[in-house]
Amino acid sequence: MKKILLVEDDPNLGLLLQDYLQLKGKFDVVLATDGDEGLKAFTRQDYDLCILDVMMPKKDGFTLGKEIRKINPDIPIIFATAKAMMEDKSAAYDLGGDDYITKPFRIEELLLRINALLKRVAKKDTPEEPQVQNHFKIGDYAFDYTTQVIHRQGSQQKLSTKEAELLRLLCLKKNAVLTREEALLSIWHDDNYFNGRSMDVFLSKLRKYLREDPKVEIINVHGKGYKLLENA
Repeated sequence: MKKILLVEDDPNLGLLLQDYLQLKGKFDVVLATDGDEGLKAFTRQDYDLCILDVMMPKKDGFTLGKEIRKINPDIPIIFATAKAMMEDKSAAYDLGGDDYITKPFRIEELLLRINALLKRVAKKDTPEEPQVQNHFKIGDYAFDYTTQVIHRQGSQQKLSTKEAELLRLLCLKKNAVLTREEALLSIWHDDNYFNGRSMDVFLSKLRKYLREDPKVEIINVHGKGYKLLENA
């Protein structure tokens, strides 16, 4: 459950927002009623997002936001205020605010903004998937896994799907051993005898396709598997 710090000096509005966000948004919402209380609440536990009223006693929302940013530079902050003046919006974003909502506002709109902001943060924090390598240089040959074609000096050889999958595994392990079991499980999903015989046929075809370049060879590694060698 995502935890939200809500700092709002109007007790009726604060309780209304807290109840709604807990019921409809399924958030754990901690309510503070002034800036000092808000800062103390922030230092006591971790939060996923802050909603700060700007006009508050003891410490205004902009000052509180600045102090929160010193503690956690990355936490999303939404400023809420009755002021709609451009300088206030500018101040909110200059302080590192992620969003700004003007009172009076619909609670449903606030919930939409919270969800959109949390989704943006989650996407940013998600590690990018490593890029899959699909193009390979094998001696004089260029192998394009996406089109399943081997190119060499203006000529090309179209591969079957399993030939292309097997050659790609060999390329990814160039000059290292590709075990027989690894290849069978990756391509055929079963390392039984019949699939093994089928793979031997595909290996023979790949050796034939690559035979024009004497620097390239696919060798058997006894008791282990195969190795794609590219000699200097």
